[in-house]
Amino acid sequence: MKLHIPDNIVAVKPYPPGKTQAELEREYGITGSIKLASNENAWGPSPKVVRALRSALTAIHRYPDSSSHELVHGLAAKLGFDVDEIVLGNGSNEVIEFLVKAFVREGDEVISSHPSFLMYQKFVQVHGGENYIVPLKDMCHDLKVIQEMISEKTRLVFLDNPNNPTGTSLKPLDLYTFFSKVPESVIIVLDEAYVDFMDNDKQLDIFSLIRNTKGRCPIVSLRTFSKVYGLPGLRIGYGLMSREIAGCLNKVRQPFNINHMAQVGALAALEDNEYYQYIVDVTRQGRAYLHAEVESLGCTVYPSQANFLLIKVRGVGQVLYEALLHRGVIVRPMGAYGFSDCIRVTVGTEEENARFLEEFSGCLKDLSYV
Repeated sequence: MKLHIPDNIVAVKPYPPGKTQAELEREYGITGSIKLASNENAWGPSPKVVRALRSALTAIHRYPDSSSHELVHGLAAKLGFDVDEIVLGNGSNEVIEFLVKAFVREGDEVISSHPSFLMYQKFVQVHGGENYIVPLKDMCHDLKVIQEMISEKTRLVFLDNPNNPTGTSLKPLDLYTFFSKVPESVIIVLDEAYVDFMDNDKQLDIFSLIRNTKGRCPIVSLRTFSKVYGLPGLRIGYGLMSREIAGCLNKVRQPFNINHMAQVGALAALEDNEYYQYIVDVTRQGRAYLHAEVESLGCTVYPSQANFLLIKVRGVGQVLYEALLHRGVIVRPMGAYGFSDCIRVTVGTEEENARFLEEFSGCLKDLSYV
């Protein structure tokens, strides 16, 4: 073959997914592993979701509702938005791709931070846009530098809040001030995948930000059912935005992008408020417990508003990661994000957290990191 592969595609590096438990146990010949690497909900989805999915299996020989009518109306009722202000995606990352498809052309500029969710830059690269990367400052988005970098060619600015992989969040007042200074032609994309785990006083008034845009930039909020609702296997997320932006995204959206099971499962999850609150509470409790216990072992833990912790281990993170694998514990090494001396660990169940701390402590001693 004599393929003519565009330079921008040649330069794309595939997204590095976390190791699965099946993969670990197959490679290392062990059993009983735990995975605390992908910021998943360790408790799983609501039992009501499981029952709803079982009942829905008999309809999978039909195409799904392309408009996701029931789910969109359920979201609108719960969040107070109009149905034409909501766009669903095959995971919130698909909504990111919609935004790039709709608003970025070759030579257009997109600003994001480093480190942050890697897919922002990959989508821009694939579609021929120019990525402008701003390093984090004090482990948070550097809003001052981002503002200075905005030009007439800037189309999108991505801000994950809380940030992944640091777990840090910005002060609402700082964000509101930043928004007021951004040109009306630039879309600010707030990736709020972990918003449910944030302290209430750190959360933004998204409704007002999206509805009241006179004289300032438009805001898009990205949300997901993969984290607090425990549905990453169904791939379902959504964006909240003005109807004008939503109309553009729906023009580039594939029909039937949300499968039937995802629609059913997400709606059932949305309706179980009691289980939602339970997951929020146990995650926050586990986060505080892990933070304190890891610090007591002599490591640095960065303050997190998400369902994970970034841990500075006083050694090489990759080596510690591999040592934990041999003990049946999967975490995430952070070398690809520029933090070679860090690992990221997801908050797990009480039993998983205890198992992690035991094995983590043992590895630190074996490696003479503390």
